[in-house]
Amino acid sequence: MKSVQFDQFGEPAEVLRVRDVDVPQPKSGELLVRMLLSPVNPSDLMTIRGVYGKQPALPCTPGYEGVGVVEASGGGLLGKLLVGKRVALLNGINGNWQERTTVLAKQAVPLPKGLAAEQGATFFVNPTTAFAMTRRVLAVPTGDWLLQTAAASELGKMVVRLGRRFGFKTLNIVRRAEQADALKKLGADAVIVFDATKQSADDLQREVKNAVGSHGVRYAIDPVGGATGSAVVKSLAPGGRMLVYGTLSPEPLTFSPRDLMTPGASVSGFWLARWLPQLSLLAKLKLIRTVSGLIQDGTLTSDIGEVFSIDRVTDAVRAAETSGRTGKILLRMADA
Repeated sequence: MKSVQFDQFGEPAEVLRVRDVDVPQPKSGELLVRMLLSPVNPSDLMTIRGVYGKQPALPCTPGYEGVGVVEASGGGLLGKLLVGKRVALLNGINGNWQERTTVLAKQAVPLPKGLAAEQGATFFVNPTTAFAMTRRVLAVPTGDWLLQTAAASELGKMVVRLGRRFGFKTLNIVRRAEQADALKKLGADAVIVFDATKQSADDLQREVKNAVGSHGVRYAIDPVGGATGSAVVKSLAPGGRMLVYGTLSPEPLTFSPRDLMTPGASVSGFWLARWLPQLSLLAKLKLIRTVSGLIQDGTLTSDIGEVFSIDRVTDAVRAAETSGRTGKILLRMADA
């Protein structure tokens, strides 16, 4: 079978190779899944570069997320129930950028028949993260403001739609004016164009206060870090909370301890792969049903861009990082 692999960390288009390998065999508690589609996410590209939260053993097959059909089980009641089912995967074992993969049975979610495979492929990383942060962890109240950076991203647009659906207001930070116009058409309550390479934290704080009032914002989410994320800390209201869920900037957060001490604000991390296993089975099933419904009604729908065959993986990773592209880039391993 075909498998995308890399033997050393580096630029994805340079180090990725498509190889013929043996079909993996599921161990106890695992499933063998025939892969259909898998997205190219920032976390995948960071893993290939060796700068993600954890480094895999090499050689490695990338691809944390995807959709496929369960062909066999390594044992266990849950695994037997899933054989033949189409499932969404959050795979930290064996990688999804290959024609067949193995995954823990508890990390596979059976999908409704009416859900398109393209949406199933992007079920976890953006939709579930956006919902979990805003509705479960922060639980932003109706009528309150949520600030988000990188708001023009796919996840950012989902947060805007979640705000419209559940009644909280979104203050969206973007780098370019054309991104602001697109978000306003989507229903964003306020948009600030801010470039941390040209503007200061005081500039952002001033614009935030102009938008929401002198108190600042009680809730914020940031996938950027660096100067942008650090500037947001200065805009937090008394008792404000910021979740950091990404590291798009290679620079660390840098701010005065007084920016947290004086308002009694807090900054904490969110990582879906760590948060999901903490849920009870009942809570996890309820979350899956809710997210599935929000995908189907358009609230958490992913915009899909180009779809590349597995043999064109280098074209896919280049496309994923093309400036100004729209829609999630997918790899197709097989037809449904």
